[in-house]
Amino acid sequence: MADSTMSYDEDSLRLAPDAELVEGTYRKVTLRLMTFLFVCWVLNYLDRVNVSFAQLQLKQDLGLSDAAYGLGVSLFFIGYILLEVPSTLLLKRIGARKTICRIMVLWGGISTAMAFMTAPWQFYLARTLLGAAEAGFWPGIILYLSFWYPAARRARITSRFLLAIAVAGIIGGPLSGFILQNFVDVWGYRNWQWLFFLEGIPAVVAGVVAFFYLTDKPEQATWLSREQRQIILDALESDRRNKPSDAPGRLMAALRDPRVYVLAAGWATVPICGTLLNYWTPTIIKHAGISNLLQIGLLSALPYMVGAAAMLVIARSSDVRLERRWHFATSTTVGALGAVALALLTHHWVAAIVCLSLVSISYFSAAAIIWSIPPTYLKGDAAAGGIGVISSLGQVGAFCAPIVLGWVKSVTGSFAAGILLVAALVFIGGIAVLLGVPRERPAQ
Repeated sequence: MADSTMSYDEDSLRLAPDAELVEGTYRKVTLRLMTFLFVCWVLNYLDRVNVSFAQLQLKQDLGLSDAAYGLGVSLFFIGYILLEVPSTLLLKRIGARKTICRIMVLWGGISTAMAFMTAPWQFYLARTLLGAAEAGFWPGIILYLSFWYPAARRARITSRFLLAIAVAGIIGGPLSGFILQNFVDVWGYRNWQWLFFLEGIPAVVAGVVAFFYLTDKPEQATWLSREQRQIILDALESDRRNKPSDAPGRLMAALRDPRVYVLAAGWATVPICGTLLNYWTPTIIKHAGISNLLQIGLLSALPYMVGAAAMLVIARSSDVRLERRWHFATSTTVGALGAVALALLTHHWVAAIVCLSLVSISYFSAAAIIWSIPPTYLKGDAAAGGIGVISSLGQVGAFCAPIVLGWVKSVTGSFAAGILLVAALVFIGGIAVLLGVPRERPAQ
């Protein structure tokens, strides 16, 4: 008599795991790993973008213009871009536990140290070091998830991970506004100093926990039963068999694959949208007529809520239909339209929030979809290095966008021209993926 946990699969002429057991296995993996990674990503985004709130007071204390602030924001991406590929390859070699521990302890320490800046050059140095410390975190997590989840689950699981950005925006805005409003000159320190300190220390603690808590690969997961481990390994093996026979397996082969550069162009739309949301939303809301710091923090959370809700719907649709290109292009088009409208309506705070919400839809949904594509045709070192290359090249837009926006704001007194450029680049990136990436192959 057959085991009650198994069902007969007539197509493959073998016993297949019961659907309930499979879903229970992935629920357990998600609860164990994704909950912790979710918290880590929340801390990452708090520490990366809290400067957008700190700058409301920081610029005056350090003597920074809008252009100088934009330069400081952009310097983050120099080390980030240069070290993405080495860091991702290192994760493949030494595992996620050691890599994520190193990254989080370093970035948390640097973010905390930013509380003690007294000159512009220190701001520039801190942002450069922060980017170098964080390099490899995002592509490393994407690679790590591919060790556990097959392609058919990847957009949904990535979308759940990306909810951490929304949560960081939802709680980070009010939290940062609360700190700035209530920690003015407490114990002789400025409110922005308290902001960096209180939001930096938790990352160091989480980094230490990561070393002892995370499991590098399914076969090492003693918290799963033998049968559950086999379910995951079989699903991943099925993915590997379904990859094209000419799928790049080495880094140099991936570098010669034009799809890598098309996906980099598509990924660039995400940090470009993120520049508006993560670094300029408080300033846009302030210029639209809201002056209370706590109100600015609360209103800045709204676009993240809208973007997160839309992402869950769009990512599920993409997985169910196993279609990426049109879902991605539609998301970026919505963001581009939102940016165009924002350039025209920056002086009306309600309209500005609506437009930022459209940009947020593009930001979250495009990110969830784009990273479900590379692991379907890259393998081995090509997967690790290719993901790193895509992430690095995509961040070039993130490096340039803050500088351009800050310079335009300083010269013209308005964000309009810079935002229109953002809209054009986001739309072009979506079209590049639509035309340059082949349709998804159905599972065999």
